[in-house]
Amino acid sequence: LNEKLVCGYPLSIFFIVVNEFCERFSYYGMRAVLVLYFKYFLRWDDDLATSIYHTFVALCYLTPILGAIVADSWLGKFKTIIYLSIVYAVGQVAMAVSAIHDITDSDRDGTPDSMTFHIVLSMVGLFLIALGTGGIKPCVAAFGGDQFGEHQDRQRRTFFSVFYLCINGGSLLSTIITPVLRAQECGIYSKQKCYSLAFGVPAALMVVALVVFIIGSGMYYKAEPQGNIMLDVCKCIGFAIKNRYRHRSKQYPKRQHWMDWAEEKYDKLLIAQIKMVLKVLFLYIPLPMFWTLFDQKGSRWTLQATTMDGNFGALVIQPDQMQTVNPILILTLVPIMDSLIYPLIKKCGLNFTSNFYFSFILSNFQKTLPTFPSTSQSQLKLLNMGSNSVTVKLPGNDALILPAAQVYPFINNCNTKFTNLLPEVILFKSATNDLTSKPQEGNNAIRFVNGMKTAVNVSTAAADFGLIEPFYYSNYSQIKNGKATFTLRSGSQSCEYSTNFGFGSSYTFFIHSTLVFGSNCQDSVTAVEDIKPNSVHMALQIPQYFFITAGEVMFSVTGLEFSYSQAPSNMKAVLQAGWLFTVAIGNFIVLIVAELAKIPKQWAEYVLFASLLVAVCVIFSIMAYFYTYIDPTEIEAQFKKKINEDDEDDKSKPGKAEVEMVKRDSIKCHDEYDKATQTKM
Repeated sequence: LNEKLVCGYPLSIFFIVVNEFCERFSYYGMRAVLVLYFKYFLRWDDDLATSIYHTFVALCYLTPILGAIVADSWLGKFKTIIYLSIVYAVGQVAMAVSAIHDITDSDRDGTPDSMTFHIVLSMVGLFLIALGTGGIKPCVAAFGGDQFGEHQDRQRRTFFSVFYLCINGGSLLSTIITPVLRAQECGIYSKQKCYSLAFGVPAALMVVALVVFIIGSGMYYKAEPQGNIMLDVCKCIGFAIKNRYRHRSKQYPKRQHWMDWAEEKYDKLLIAQIKMVLKVLFLYIPLPMFWTLFDQKGSRWTLQATTMDGNFGALVIQPDQMQTVNPILILTLVPIMDSLIYPLIKKCGLNFTSNFYFSFILSNFQKTLPTFPSTSQSQLKLLNMGSNSVTVKLPGNDALILPAAQVYPFINNCNTKFTNLLPEVILFKSATNDLTSKPQEGNNAIRFVNGMKTAVNVSTAAADFGLIEPFYYSNYSQIKNGKATFTLRSGSQSCEYSTNFGFGSSYTFFIHSTLVFGSNCQDSVTAVEDIKPNSVHMALQIPQYFFITAGEVMFSVTGLEFSYSQAPSNMKAVLQAGWLFTVAIGNFIVLIVAELAKIPKQWAEYVLFASLLVAVCVIFSIMAYFYTYIDPTEIEAQFKKKINEDDEDDKSKPGKAEVEMVKRDSIKCHDEYDKATQTKM
């Protein structure tokens, strides 16, 4: 091992720690804004955006298996990290380039003309990122552990603690910074949300991570690849299945376990170790349902936040910034759980392993959308632009009094005819002009109607509504939350109108026919609310983040500790791969529900997932009750002892029949020992 030490630690691990921090910043920063990039840049609907997001996450947790095999069987950890980090960085750069709208915006209207180019480039980038981040995931931590000698157990434990801290530190900072970068406006010809910058900074951090790791190359201890146990496990299981199928006839005696059919080719110790692993993997079957819920914080929950009020007083939170609650809670809850909750649970004699599932809290939204007309109806608005009230008689309705500068909306059949309306009453058919959904990204959709007899120009710092002809209306423009001041001009005369906006509303402003230009025209403009602003605050997502994070802490810590204690010494990587595989399966479940189920109401989908999790919790509790703990170390020691005894017997009693008898006695002895060492969970 490298002898260069700083405060008792190998100098090389400092490069590995910095590399991990930058890589995690790169990954979580890109992932934080990914679903909004799908929805608002690529113009995908919520279901497609959710499906592609979870497909990407699933790939990120499938590729570690490939990375582990390549590192252990072929390239070694160091070269695997280098090569896949290059792939990773190229993928991040591809994502940043795919988000530059000016590349295909030939008419310079702010919208890409060839969306195919952006979609293809982003999908290639995501595939390379999944290959890179997943491929190096099982290598970096293990490579860091390789830098310590056998006498440095304390330093190794400290390294893994700092390593985990870097993961959460990078995640926390990136989910704060990249949403802020996304919210900026940038562009060469037209200004749009700056997704290219939000992806560009993580790409730069990934390049930094690669450079830092290469700089420390001369200081690393680089262990040679020694073969991958996962391949041996797969081959042994495959041979057992094939051999059992060959001997499926009743003339062949049954064996105690189906893996025993591999004894003709593989060592009995390996077979016993695989049996222990399969026992734990069977217990993993219900686990994907937890990850199904947990990973939706980056998709459904982020999309949910776009329809909520993010005003926290002096601070306005972006929808994708709500994900920062998770790493903050992790850094807070881990020491609390470790020092208080777990000891209390042990003292009370409780087993908390199966209670982590109840962590999904539903958010119920107040209705902020109006009632829209059906396909056989249209929505009309009567505008009284005069200075006096008028009486209006509508077909099939009683006469109504329409006050001055007011609007009356109603829904009618498309073939209804209106006659004898007064000149100052405008029949405003809005089926093709009104919004039928919430304005995107929490913005407010604003338009003006000119009730004056002269044309009026309306503008503000964020939008120019142009020249509005008499008794006509402007198109919708998007205005951010907060205070906005509009300037109304007619010839050389002007005045200002100011108002405050929330999130996700739509307003129509009516300019009175009696407007008199002056310093302000607050009393000469009437605001009519078409769509209410978001009425549910983002703070209401904090409880659901708290419960899902508490579930994650208990789930991950107890799950990984249990897996480690039940895994044979050379099979811990196999169980780690199995654990990551449950994450991938969980994300595929979200993909299936989003694309195939097509549940129209979002609350119904949440109820479905919560119900499935409750059912899975019951099933897992039953499985956990009947599981019996084993001590892999003692079992392995017993096997090795019996193997040595068999070897000695073979030398003294070389007869074939006697050898076979010893084998049977060895298996019988192990079975008796196995039963004796098992205890109820």
